[in-house]
Amino acid sequence: MSVGSRARSSRRWGSAWAGVLSVVLLIWTLIPLYNMVLVALQQKEDVFATNIYPPHPTTDSFVAVFHEAYWLLEHFWRQMGNSVMIGVTVAALTLTIGTLTAFAIGRMRFKQGWMVTNAALLTYVIPMSFLAIPFYGIMRSYGLADNPLSVIAVEVTFATPYAIFIFHQYGSSIPLELDEAARIDGASPPQIFFRVYLPLMAPALVAIGTYALLLSWNEYLYTFLLLSSDTTITVPVGLGKFLNSDEAPWNYLMAAAIIYALPPLCIYYMVRDRMRAGMTMGGVKG
Repeated sequence: MSVGSRARSSRRWGSAWAGVLSVVLLIWTLIPLYNMVLVALQQKEDVFATNIYPPHPTTDSFVAVFHEAYWLLEHFWRQMGNSVMIGVTVAALTLTIGTLTAFAIGRMRFKQGWMVTNAALLTYVIPMSFLAIPFYGIMRSYGLADNPLSVIAVEVTFATPYAIFIFHQYGSSIPLELDEAARIDGASPPQIFFRVYLPLMAPALVAIGTYALLLSWNEYLYTFLLLSSDTTITVPVGLGKFLNSDEAPWNYLMAAAIIYALPPLCIYYMVRDRMRAGMTMGGVKG
């Protein structure tokens, strides 16, 4: 067999093994999602049956969630509203603080700005879970116990350093000559920020906004610790109460989880191209 034939055969075998591995990984990834749908489409008494498909599929669990027709779901839509409010607020504050800080460091030639960027990243040295009790004490001392503002403050604290880093790296790809041209035309720093800087930062804004939203959307520990009443908690904490009940209908839990997962899933697929561009540019620019 010639060298060329051996190379082609090796490439074919490599492609075949890559295809098999991809299929295995895809199945491994989809099995938990399929089990969620499987449980959600069954009656409570069929949940623990060993079926690979629902014998009598029904949407009763989704109807129960929509109508809050179970005592653990009686505040579901209020909790969904809390999740949306916290997520949108965290994303907005993260974008505001991150862009203003990155603009001051990178475009206003703020002295020792690199120290601010690197120092902000030091917040990730300590895991979030280790800071839960100190944050709880701080929020109680400020009278923010059982207040969504406490969760917003925590999430913004952990999302902002990464946002500053990405915005600073991405902003370095924008030529400073654009700022100088705008100054020659009489533009002030705020005008440069809104009319030059932000439009060119759109991919990074989408990437970080989505990141901050998903970070707060999936948060459980701090919302469980800082919020206590059924009308202030978010959906993850509300669904966690199913685990404390001896007679929890798992089909209701899975249906609620699927409904809760739909908004971020839709947002991600709508902005995934811009998000990937923002993350890639922010990671390679120096």
